[in-house]
Amino acid sequence: MTQIISALSDISKRYKAMFVDLWGCVHNGVVPFPEAVAALQAYRRAGGIVVLVTNSPRPRASVATQLAQIGVPVDAYDTIATSGDSARAAMFQGVVGRKVYHIGLPDEGGFFEPLALLDEPVEIERVSLDEAEGIVCTGPFDSLADPAANRPAFLAAKTRGLKLLCANPDIIVDRGEVREWCAGALAQLYTEMGGESLYFGKPHPPIYDLARRRLAQIDDVADSEILAIGDGIGTDVSGALGEDLDVLFISGGLAARETGTGITGGPEASKLAAYLTDHQSEPRYTVGMLR
Repeated sequence: MTQIISALSDISKRYKAMFVDLWGCVHNGVVPFPEAVAALQAYRRAGGIVVLVTNSPRPRASVATQLAQIGVPVDAYDTIATSGDSARAAMFQGVVGRKVYHIGLPDEGGFFEPLALLDEPVEIERVSLDEAEGIVCTGPFDSLADPAANRPAFLAAKTRGLKLLCANPDIIVDRGEVREWCAGALAQLYTEMGGESLYFGKPHPPIYDLARRRLAQIDDVADSEILAIGDGIGTDVSGALGEDLDVLFISGGLAARETGTGITGGPEASKLAAYLTDHQSEPRYTVGMLR
């Protein structure tokens, strides 16, 4: 059974490093959570290493810029591993072909910038769906629209056997008080329709491999000394458990209503137990909000 704790400091001394989710844990897409930032700063002052592990489809430099813009200070973390970087590496290795149809916002063009880490990266060209050899999805065209709006295009793509590279496996995210769809919802739909979707963010292994490489550049840390923190039961928690990492579940994020977690209190033990049983999940620890 999960152990409900009151603050990160209750357990932080047991771990040399942390893999920390961003959205729902450190910020809400609009502003940072002050207590979360303070907890990470305190952990780093005590010698801990914080690797932000995010399903953002953006390169890590772009995520760092975004964090600065919303007020997350640089001393709250050491480095960043993004789903976008993991997916970009695969794309430039040609996993969905050279000519790709991009589903996402125009400002996500940085995803297609050349990747110098590969010896012989494939030259990627963005084309119409009719010309495409594969699909790259960094997010919906409209994050508030029903993903089912993509059915006609997906039917045509599936019929041609196109693979879909999903740069963000998250299904939903809360931007402030507004719930939005993510790329994972489109990939899920495509798979349900019989298409093949390729994932590179949480809960899938490639992003954890990337996070470990980023961590290794700072210090040599065993998996037993890493704590994963996140609010997504099907992404953050599932992925970390699959990697045999200890997990701190933030119940006040996406599952706040189901677990009876408020901004200042909770979770309710009975609701939390029912929620975790329903999702067949058992994170080692749970806290209402990262603090």
